[in-house]
Parts: sequence; C-alpha cells; structure tokens
Amino acid sequence: MPPILGCIADDFTGATDLASMLVRNGMRTVQVIGVPAALAPIPDADAIIVALKSRTAPVRQAVCESLAALAWLKAAGCQQFFFKYCSTFDSTAEGNIGPVADALVETLGCGFALACPAFPVNGRSVYMGHLFVGSVLLNESGMEKHPLTPMTDANLIRVLGRQSTGTVGLVPYTTVDQGAVAIRRAMIGLKEQGRRYAIVDATSDTHLRAIGEAAEGHALITGGSGIAIGLPENYRRQGKLAIQAAPGALPDIPGHCAVLAGSCSRATLFQIGRARETIPTLQLDALATQDAAALAQQALAWADGKLGAVPVLIAASAAPEQVEALQAKLGRDAAGLLIETAFATIAEGLIARGVRQLVVAGGETSGAVVTKLGVQSLRIGAEIDPGVPWTLAEGSGPTLKLALKSGNFGAPDFFLKAFEP
Repeated sequence: MPPILGCIADDFTGATDLASMLVRNGMRTVQVIGVPAALAPIPDADAIIVALKSRTAPVRQAVCESLAALAWLKAAGCQQFFFKYCSTFDSTAEGNIGPVADALVETLGCGFALACPAFPVNGRSVYMGHLFVGSVLLNESGMEKHPLTPMTDANLIRVLGRQSTGTVGLVPYTTVDQGAVAIRRAMIGLKEQGRRYAIVDATSDTHLRAIGEAAEGHALITGGSGIAIGLPENYRRQGKLAIQAAPGALPDIPGHCAVLAGSCSRATLFQIGRARETIPTLQLDALATQDAAALAQQALAWADGKLGAVPVLIAASAAPEQVEALQAKLGRDAAGLLIETAFATIAEGLIARGVRQLVVAGGETSGAVVTKLGVQSLRIGAEIDPGVPWTLAEGSGPTLKLALKSGNFGAPDFFLKAFEP
C-alpha cells in the first residue's frame, strides 16, 4: 500500500515531533532527511515526513525545497499533505511559514488551509487567535528573545497575515468547542469569503481531534504536531489504515550514550541544570574559543575519559545575555554556524568512539548533526516525552538510536530519563 499522509517539516526536531504523534496514534512513520532522489525507494510506512532545514533559510530557498518535497511525496502516492512548523510559530516578519504555505496551497490548487500550532500537552494553546505558552502569551514566554526567530506578537492572525499574500480568518473557541461539524462549517464559510487561511483555536486534545476530523477532506493541513492527533482516525474510518500492534517498535542498539545540547531555550537550560547533578557535563565556551574545530577538539578530549557506564552531556546552551554577547562579537549567522559546526564534528567523533545512543537538543543543532552523520532516514519509535521519540537512524555510518529534541520540549529530567531501561 502507498503511504497515506505526506508531511513537510521545516526543521529536523519538528519532524520527529510530528512523527511521534503519528506513531502514538497508530501510524507507521518514517522520516527522511532532505528531499529524496527521484528514484529513491519509497519507505514502507503509513506516513512519510520529509525533514528540511528551512525554518531560517532564505525565503526563496525554503519555498523551492518545500515544493520539491511536495512533488516527491505526491509521486510516492500520498493522498493528504501536512506542512509542519513549530508549536511556537517560529518565524520572522518575512516568513517562512506564510510563503511556504502560500506556495503549497497554490500548487495543490486547494485555495485554503487551516493553521493550528496548538499542542496543549506541551503547554501550547490558541485562544481567540492568540498563542499561549503555558499561562503567558507567546511574546512573554521567552520566545521574544529567541536568537534566530524572536516572536514578539502572539496574535497569529496578524503574524500569518504579514507573511502571506492571502487573508487570514479565525475559527474561534466557541465554534471549536461545538465539535467537528461546526468547525467544518466555519472553515467552509471562511473559504467562501475568500480567506486563504483559518487560524483555529484549540486548548485541549479534544479540540485537536475535532479539528482533525473536520479537516478530513482537506488537501493541505498546516500546524504543529498536535493537530495530527485527529488524522489517523480519519484514515481508519476510510478503511485506509489498519490497526497496528506496535507501530513504534525499535531494536536495542548497544553502545555508549551521549547528549549534545545546542538549544538556548528555558526548557533545555533547566534540563542541563538537572542533568549536571548526576552525569558528567561539559559546558562549551564559544566566547572564549571562537573556532569550531578547537571547540570540538576540547569536547572530544574531555569525553575520552568519561564515555562508559553513564551518559555524558556536552552543552553550548547559554542564557540570553551570553548568546547576545556572542552574536554581538561574531554576528548572528556566524555565531549560529560556529555552534552547529562544532557540534556536528563532536557528534562524528563520539560515534567513532562507540556512542550509539545520542540525544540532540535544538532544531538547528539537530540539523547540523544529522547532516554531518549522513543520516538518510529515521524509523520512529516510542516517545521519551511528548513530542520527542527515540528513532532508528540509518545512513552512511553505523545504525544509531537518535533522539532529536526541540529546545522547548521535555520534562526537567529529560536527559536522564532518555536512557532509563
């Protein structure tokens, strides 16, 4: 059977986040890294996710890569399509959420798509078109200080409207709370008014399931991974998806364990603090050593005496003022490239030293590591925490168990629980 759902994710951790949601709800899921070659074999899966590194890419590049991914997924036989972005709507005034979504809508000829980044289990909810992180608005959550995509406006209608050439409407909480029929009717009404997008409120998994049901006939769905919670039941109801006994089963991969943390989110900083009390931890200082090769050499020399019975943690995560100081000295892009290049080299060195279970925190860091290791596909396994699964990574090197963690996700003890039996 061909795959049912074809997904395009704008970063690697976001792709695994979506994949874990689909596996949890009964779909065998494979994540491929970048757009496969035209004649590449189609994975044996119910859902395929093409993971791109397009969230902070130039707009034209992000659009071109996303359209190439769509073309490959259509050729693979996928019947419905999903554009996955972060549950904090990470973007800039120029995009890339709006421009990519515009291009996908135009190519599919569907004229309309919903947009819902809500993920209540991880504290992301949308109410009256405003995105909340926990109990505070997005622009008061710390995301306003994000080094690459600072989010200073919580009103998603305004944010998406500034990025898109189309207009944006709202399906409000009062409608969503009435269920799938009311949501479907509201979206039809917005499309008839000429709206290209509908921001859809959601504050619970019940809402997400209803939104998914209402979008059963949509060619394109856009949002965070939470919105995918309602899609597998549509496919089962249509007779396209069989009940799977263990869609996330993965084999054991023996070897050393390690964590690489490049995210500067509050959640990751807390996780590093908790892990430091228990496992060997190295804090990289990019201000003191502004050379990626030297940073990597320092980290690997440190790890040589510590790989063994317990995981090791190597972190470049830092408080906002330290990140700002590095960016002021090197420039934003150069500072990011320094950390990504260092971690990619460190990951390669750790694998050579026998690490076979690796957690990577941060979307940009994960993209750099996966690319450096030559990973071609990820078979999605069980979740460690909501939105963060273990995966079986296959490519040019040894088979690995790999977990790619969005910086904002995971409990405070995530780096410890990841390696529990």
